[in-house]
Amino acid sequence: MRYAALTLIFVTMALATGPVLPARAQQDAAASVEHVADEHRATQEDAATPGDAATPEVAAAQEHATTQEHADDEHGPLPPVWLVLPFAALLIMIATGPLFFAHHWHHNYPRYSIAFGLFVGLYYIFVLDSPIAVEHAATEYLSFIALVASLFIAASGIFVSINAKGTPLNNVILLFAASVIANLIATTGSAMLFIRSYMRLNKGRLKAYHIVFFIFLVANVGGALTPIGDPPLFLGFLRGVPFFWTFTHVWYIWLPATALLLLIFFVLDSRNKVESPDAVPGKSIVSVEGSKSFFWVAIIIVSVFIDPNVFPWVPNLHEMIGVPFGIREIIMFAIAFLAYKTADKTAMEKNEFNFEPIREVGWLFLGIFATMQPALQLISSFASQNADSLTVGLFYWSTGILSGILDNAPTYLNFLAASMGKFGLDVNDPASVKAFAESLDSIIFLQAVSVAAVFFGAMSYIGNAPNFMVKAIAESNGVETPSFMGYIVRYSLPILLPVYFVIYIIFFSGWIL
Repeated sequence: MRYAALTLIFVTMALATGPVLPARAQQDAAASVEHVADEHRATQEDAATPGDAATPEVAAAQEHATTQEHADDEHGPLPPVWLVLPFAALLIMIATGPLFFAHHWHHNYPRYSIAFGLFVGLYYIFVLDSPIAVEHAATEYLSFIALVASLFIAASGIFVSINAKGTPLNNVILLFAASVIANLIATTGSAMLFIRSYMRLNKGRLKAYHIVFFIFLVANVGGALTPIGDPPLFLGFLRGVPFFWTFTHVWYIWLPATALLLLIFFVLDSRNKVESPDAVPGKSIVSVEGSKSFFWVAIIIVSVFIDPNVFPWVPNLHEMIGVPFGIREIIMFAIAFLAYKTADKTAMEKNEFNFEPIREVGWLFLGIFATMQPALQLISSFASQNADSLTVGLFYWSTGILSGILDNAPTYLNFLAASMGKFGLDVNDPASVKAFAESLDSIIFLQAVSVAAVFFGAMSYIGNAPNFMVKAIAESNGVETPSFMGYIVRYSLPILLPVYFVIYIIFFSGWIL
């Protein structure tokens, strides 16, 4: 009964979503999948036929198969289902701590995070004799904290002043602009750059929903157009998804989703009758102090691409000396230090900069990355073993729901691998990933996984990197924010879920398009 709980979730969603395509379309898609799989199997059989000439292509295919089989073995045994409990316990404490034992939680959350993480890590190392999960957690965490911390510090050296009155229309304009910019400097970069000016714009009328919709749009949905925008899409790019594929195939899903959220926000904000101060006459609408810090932000964004999978000449420190970080992370940490030392002190003071937000994010996500490994491994195994029975609708909802409570980047990668498995394709082969992204039969699966991973990252504070950061910055500036469960119950479920259901009906149900 190892997968009993997971099976129940998937079956329930299958019954709820119904058929994703008309019967004829399902038959055609199935035939196409079988055709691709048959070609793949035929190629493998030809490569393995005794007596054939050992061509370079055949040798490469055999070597790849051997390497992949060895890589699969390295993942080690599956953990017991109960090992997910520390992750669940940590989430419960994050949700309830600030409400029921705030003083104790504020002073001790690093200890809880470390304790839960150590328990899971030590179980993997000494009981399962499988340190690979601990290595994955360390690598993913260091990449995460390097990007978040460096952008947080660099962007905090830039003071953006918007000389306008905080009205619903002006808020919509700012949220839309920041959402678009998120595709150029990442959701984390855009969130860190605009959150403070957004709060100042609404001085005197700032409510919890302002922060929530900023997270919805700028920290998540906005970054769905480029691989730079959100970590899941960058993972897809590293695996072989063409750089401009996301914009070409997602913009017409992104636009109505963004418009719907902005419309809902406009209606809510129009009911807020409290007025913010008027604009100062004669002063420019937008002014910037500390613009030299844009140089550091640019270096951080460029360094995202300094990866052996993008440029073969980049040294792979993982393979060379066995460390859980690369050249990219070294550059980002160095930039964080330099950005802080050279920052415009006036801009930092006006932004009321302090290290508490990144401290809180750093400690809590250390525990989250460590404790979520069993859940990710079990989900990956279930998805790969049941890929043939998973429809487009199930990929959309499964990727989405899990992206809301787990880190959306590894969730995306697991379901990308599973969806490619339906076509007999290997996620570790860039040529196969590119073919998967460009095939008319499989493109909808990549759309579903990509859109769900980015959009549903907004479902909770821990769904995407900048969510918790925005919350922490708002709280450090004395702004009201909803609790962990309050965010989900009062905002995510009644607002996001209906919007995402509309997106499903239009684009992934097969009932309209």
